[in-house]
Formats: sequence, structure tokens, C-alpha cells
Amino acid sequence: MSTGQRAPARPAPTTTPQPPPAGTPEPARRVRALHTARTVTVYQAYAPALGDPAARDGRFPAAWKRERMTWIKPSFLWMMYRCGWATKPDQERVLAIEIDRAGFDWALRHACLSHHDPSTQPDRTTWQRQLKTSPARVQWDPERDLHLRPLSHRSLQLGLTGEASRRYADEWTVTITDVTPLAHEIHHLMRTGRTTAAAALLPDERPYPAPEETPALSKLTPTPAESLPDC
Repeated sequence: MSTGQRAPARPAPTTTPQPPPAGTPEPARRVRALHTARTVTVYQAYAPALGDPAARDGRFPAAWKRERMTWIKPSFLWMMYRCGWATKPDQERVLAIEIDRAGFDWALRHACLSHHDPSTQPDRTTWQRQLKTSPARVQWDPERDLHLRPLSHRSLQLGLTGEASRRYADEWTVTITDVTPLAHEIHHLMRTGRTTAAAALLPDERPYPAPEETPALSKLTPTPAESLPDC
């Protein structure tokens, strides 16, 4: 793991895959994330007592409870909606956690939906059994725009518990960066009507080639993407 750091003015761009052509409808449920060939960036918000040492040391402190479920969000704007631009109590530090893609994909492959969806799993009993044993939960919530208004397509939230939570904290994490200053800067630009400038600072979240086993993922035409071994 590398040492944590304060956020630059704008996160580094990703390299692959390319964004869809202009005018292409956004699938109802697709993972979009800032990612490289080996890592994917997710967001969480914490109180300063946890967020500051995590960013300083580049790892989660012992006080971070590994036995509890933790939710990670690849969408920066959904994180802003959830934490109110880092203004809500105990969410004043927004962290960008860069994690190993193999671990992220492992969690998606071993996840179940957080709520029963008859359209994807008619047998409620089977879903309840999976919910008790799965180390990860998938939830699809409306994506947000810069005004934090809901969009028609949905964004991934990934809940990690048990083995997945421990591996996230102690194995998969590569870097932890405090992006609270970035959140405040974008919020200030929006409050002063400079939407274009605010949009230019957003992380470069592009379609992510999530495993086909990801619960309720919209089926897409396959695109070339690098493959990674299971974790």
C-alpha cells in the first residue's frame, strides 16, 4: 500500500475502455468508474477521526471495524448526494479509495442483490439464503447529475461484509486519497453557477467491464477489455 495524499485539483484520467459514441442510450444498470488496467476507484465518506488517518497512512486504521458491512460507491456524484458535498455529520471527509480490480471483480462475482427482485430471481427463498451467505451486496440506485438530481439510469453501490470487508481493508486497497477539497471546490462552482467549470473537475468515470455475474447488470454487447484472474 502506498502513502495517502491530499487530492490534486483533478484525478488522473483513465485509459480504457473508451466512452460510448455520442447519442448512445445509457443502460439502466451499468458500472461506471475511474479505473486503470489494474485498479478501480471507489468513494466513501467518514468522520475526520477515521478519514484523516486513513488518508495520511494510505490504509484503514485499526479503529475501522472490519467485522461490519461497509458500502463503497464508484460514482463520485452519488457519493456527493449521499454525504451532501461532505457537509453531513460524520461524513466530512470524502475518500477516494483505489482498489485492486481483481478484488473488486471478486466481490461482484460473489454478490447478491440487497433487495429481492422477482424479475432476476423469482425464488425468494433462494435469494434469502444467498443473502445470508454472500460476502457482498449489490444495490442499484439512481445516478445523480451535478445538481444531485436523479437520472434515469442507475449507479452501483457495493456492500462488503465478512471476508470481503476484511480483504477490502487489508488486501485490495492500493491508495487512499482525501478528495474533500475537490468536493468543496465543485460544490462552490455549482453554487456560483459555474456548471461547466464544475463538470471539468469531475473524475473521469467511464464504463467498467464488470463481470457478467454481477447481479442485475444490464446486458450489453461485448467490448474488448483486458481480463484479470479471479482473486
